[in-house]
Amino acid sequence: MGTGGEQRRRQMYDAELGDAVERAQQGDKDAFAVAYRMVQPGLLGYVRGLVGDDAEDVASDAWLEIARDLGRFRGDGAGFRGWTAMIARHRALDHLRKLKRRPRTTLIEQDVLQLPGGHDTAAAALETLSTRAALEIIGTLPREQAEAVLLRVVVGLDGPAAARVLGKRAGAVRTSAYRGLKRLAGQLSPGRAAGAVTNKVSRTLGNEE
Repeated sequence: MGTGGEQRRRQMYDAELGDAVERAQQGDKDAFAVAYRMVQPGLLGYVRGLVGDDAEDVASDAWLEIARDLGRFRGDGAGFRGWTAMIARHRALDHLRKLKRRPRTTLIEQDVLQLPGGHDTAAAALETLSTRAALEIIGTLPREQAEAVLLRVVVGLDGPAAARVLGKRAGAVRTSAYRGLKRLAGQLSPGRAAGAVTNKVSRTLGNEE
């Protein structure tokens, strides 16, 4: 599917998510469950990249805060993904401070296999690799690159949204994501496949200013 088709798919995904969030804010519990199911796989993968085996507990704490503060949220589906990622990151860093550990990037296979649809062409770098190989490579990236890749590909945020979550300039996050994704693409066997992924990554991130 081309870039235009993927953008339309992401827009449809975020429109559905935004509708569910709006209905949840009006007290529709079923709508909140829909929003949870749409966001949780990517959110859990991101949190697992930071705290490892403690991800389930940290994500649960994050969802308690999300549910409590849902009425304060203002924005669309894409904004909701960014908002929930920011809350999850804060909970993860609080957890790590208690344990006096640094964030780490360890995903499990299930988190990647259950990602919701709607991710842009940058995800091709992971989709082209086998799942196990992708997880191993993400784990070898420098932490800033790994977290940028997790937010861009696993959570599905665009560059500016990922930057807001990390509290950094969009250009710095864009560079980290580009370097990380390019490194992932470089792990492919030589030839047209690796070149195609690199080109897709370059086009996707190059269009984000």
